[in-house]
Amino acid sequence: MIVSASRRTDLPAFYTPWLYRRLCEGYALTRGPYRPHRLSRVPLSASVLDGVVFWSKNPAPLLEGPGRDALALLKSWGVPFYVQFTITPYGPELEPGLPGKGELLRLFRRMAAAWGPGRVVWRYDPVIVSGAYTAAYHRERFAQMAAELAGAADECVFSFLDLYPKAKARSAGLADREVPAAVQRELALSFAETAAKTGLRLRSCCEALGMLDRAQSGIHPGACVDPQRLERLGGFSLRVHKDAGQRLGCGCAESVDIGMYTSCTHGCVYCYATASAKKAAENRAGHDPRSPLLVGWPGPEDEIVPRAAASHREGQLRLF
Repeated sequence: MIVSASRRTDLPAFYTPWLYRRLCEGYALTRGPYRPHRLSRVPLSASVLDGVVFWSKNPAPLLEGPGRDALALLKSWGVPFYVQFTITPYGPELEPGLPGKGELLRLFRRMAAAWGPGRVVWRYDPVIVSGAYTAAYHRERFAQMAAELAGAADECVFSFLDLYPKAKARSAGLADREVPAAVQRELALSFAETAAKTGLRLRSCCEALGMLDRAQSGIHPGACVDPQRLERLGGFSLRVHKDAGQRLGCGCAESVDIGMYTSCTHGCVYCYATASAKKAAENRAGHDPRSPLLVGWPGPEDEIVPRAAASHREGQLRLF
């Protein structure tokens, strides 16, 4: 089983004490977004974990305290991990809760140096073309960031803004327009040229990119939950399926997400995973690192259902 931590929230930024405790206790509870009183008991033991994929815009807590302890525990179990680290070129009007870009770029390099090659993937996502953030601006900033991450990042994943109704409503016109197809192709080719110069493998996340020839452009289809990366890091082979529950064009392998929607307080106005900043703050305030749930505690009306899980390492299929 591959664990995603998490597409739904920035677990590394805000919840590493909870993560470490969950690993030590061997399970987590997740509340279904559509059936909130049905709790899934997800095993988190060495016998079933094939890898952990972290998603974050500020994963600094993974370098110290409980976050560092969680990674050390995974390493002791022989469970590979890597971080999808998003660094975009936007200001506080779009990303009010994040440190400065220079600080984040330095953090990326520190992580790559601490953990070794292949454990930090750069995400330039989403690409928003609006107001001051013109296509020319993106070409320049992408090239600058790629140069700063040269030697630390081996891959960059990009995608263009998708309009989610709740995000559009709170963007106040700052991120409420899709990027025209012609501009997408222009920027994708520019990113590919920069990536080739800086030694980056460029991948697109759920992007068709029109009639662009991927083989000639050097742009590879994305798989953010990437079994091949986990195989390289873990030194084993995996027999996993594509995740049928994701968007059209997604190349991710099947994974189990242990996060919760509307519990990240970075405040990014374009975020699909947050219904409102007020509710996110309330949920974060309701977090207790001692609870098996990310937010709150199980109640008498909740039903706990064991999640079937298995290791899919070749020759090591073990049912839990």
